[in-house]
This record gives sequence, C-alpha cells and structure tokens, in this order.
Amino acid sequence: MYSFNAEKVKNECVQWIRDFFENNGKGCNAVVGISGGKDSSIVAALCVEALGRDRVIGVLMPCGEQSDIDMAKLLVEHLGIKHFIINIKDAVEGITKAIPFELSDQSRVNLPPRIRMSTLYAVSQSHNGRVANTCNLSEDWVGYSTRYGDSAGDFSPCSFLTVQEMKQIGRLCGLPDVLIDKVPSDGLCGKTDEDNLGFTYAELDRYIREGVIDNEEHKALIDRKHRMNLFKLQLMPAFKPEI
Repeated sequence: MYSFNAEKVKNECVQWIRDFFENNGKGCNAVVGISGGKDSSIVAALCVEALGRDRVIGVLMPCGEQSDIDMAKLLVEHLGIKHFIINIKDAVEGITKAIPFELSDQSRVNLPPRIRMSTLYAVSQSHNGRVANTCNLSEDWVGYSTRYGDSAGDFSPCSFLTVQEMKQIGRLCGLPDVLIDKVPSDGLCGKTDEDNLGFTYAELDRYIREGVIDNEEHKALIDRKHRMNLFKLQLMPAFKPEI
C-alpha cells in the first residue's frame, strides 16, 4: 500500500532547493508567480524555508480584476516576502489587438499564462533571480498547464508531487488552511480545474500512485489526456545530423 512521508519529503525538497541555488546561482533570489492558489503558495513557502524570506520575491499578475487577488496578498503578507503587483491586462489586450485575425478560444486562454511567464523572467533578470516552476505531478500528468507559460521555469520543487501530497506539505509549512484548501481554478475561464478536467484530483492522484480508479470513463479520459500531453514533459525534439 502506498504511503507518503510528508515531513521527510518536505525536508528533502527544502534541501534540494538550497542545493539548486548553491550550484545554479549562489546568492540569487527565487522569483515566484503568486496566483493565490495552493501550488504557488507552497512553492513560495518552501523557498522561504530554504533560502530565507529576504531571497524570495513574489509576483502577483492579475489580468484586469482578479476575484481572488486577496488570497495572493494574504500569502505574501503571511510569508513576509517582497512582492510586486504587475497587471498584465494591457499587454494581453495589446497583443490580441495586434494579431490580424480572431484568436481561437484556446489561444485566448493560453495567452495570459505566457505573458505572465515573460513577466516573471523580466522580474528575475532585473533582480538576480531564478524563476520557480509551480506545477505539480497531477496537473502535469494530464497536461493541465500552458506550454511556455506556467509549465516553464528554472527549477521545479513540486513537479513530482500530487495534489494530495502538496496539501500535506502545505500544512507542514504552516500555511493558512484557506490557501491550501482553496478550490483550484486557473482564474482564466471561470471554471474550476476539476470542471475542466472532467474528474477529481483525488481520483487522479489515487490512479497515479496506486493504479486504482473506479470509474472506467474517467480512467479512459485520464489515459487519453496523459498520452496527448506527454510532449509537454519532454525536451523539444531536435534534429541532430550525423557529422
């Protein structure tokens, strides 16, 4: 039977972050996009434990009005980290207007995350930083991320942890329950993650770790999404001539 030692994994992850910065930017700052959800909250908390609050920078990036911006502000205040609020609305609208055709629905959904990642790198390069990827295993398994958007970054503390495991680590980090238990949503299309996916994270996490799922339709859906999105987890294919 699968068991998860949250304290052991949390401590190992903190040390992994320290080692990453020792080897890939000694003295640099961790730059974290703060959405107000559990993943960015937990990654920021792990970075604070690993590096100290003075070396973690939170970046809040609403696109116009953000209904849960208070959750993001709660997180940076709780951790006591330096933060910037950068509204990306004008950038999104500027690019949308400049494109000489009607964007597809998926393009409209994916544009803000890609602009947010560009914003994070602008902050990072101006503040001696390394950008944290905040994805988790559950999202990555079924491709619930935007390529070159929230799937990008310089280091990824939690991409091999499921949603349920992330929650356990979040509690060990002392985060407020409201941040850990907040219903996950991309904040872009008005639906929850689980609405969009067609199954619950609890189902998905059990299937990933134990290979067990009761709903055959959900199993087929998860398997299809996993196959279709494997390319997001791999390096870009590159032709290598025989020279």
